[in-house]
Amino acid sequence: MNSSINTIIWDWNGTLLNDINICLQAMNLLLTERKLPLLDEKRYKAIFTFPVKEYYQQIGFDFTKEPFEKPALEFIENYHKFLPEAQLFSEVIPTLEKFKSLKKKQMVLSAMEEKSLTQSISHLKISKYFSKIAGITDHFAKSKIERGIKLLADENINSNECVLIGDTIHDKEVAKELGCKCILIANGHQSINRLQIDGNVVLNNLSELINRFQ
Repeated sequence: MNSSINTIIWDWNGTLLNDINICLQAMNLLLTERKLPLLDEKRYKAIFTFPVKEYYQQIGFDFTKEPFEKPALEFIENYHKFLPEAQLFSEVIPTLEKFKSLKKKQMVLSAMEEKSLTQSISHLKISKYFSKIAGITDHFAKSKIERGIKLLADENINSNECVLIGDTIHDKEVAKELGCKCILIANGHQSINRLQIDGNVVLNNLSELINRFQ
């Protein structure tokens, strides 16, 4: 893969940023208020999905009693309270440095609202690695596909020469729509069992990723 790839498109949440625990904290506050069963990491990784509205329904939210936007915005408020606690996965800096040394262009494509995304990346002092940071325009995390199409067009990226690296089945769906390769990392928001379908390329962590570009 090394010779044909010149652009790395990174997912953010669960791929570079280890934010699973703060997602659980933020959501369990909402579930407690509604007297719904709390989430643990195993159940979360088994059911988290995009669009996130479907995930909310699976964990017990009833949108005949309240509109989706209400808990969605409450979650975001809680999430941002906890966000400063979230750290990068331990292999992130060595991985970004490796791709930098290989002269790969690196970008971020996320379902996180773009201003919040940019601030989060800046807070963790890794903005210097990315030529472009692309998030979505709202907090409802529907899909990254449209934003990804715009990113490739704006940056004049040949889809045959890029790989999207993420942690969810949605990242594979995005990569397919963009026409680029995809590698999934199985220490994020979805379990390895869910990722290992349809011949997906799935690695355990970012250290394994570096070995593919030696």
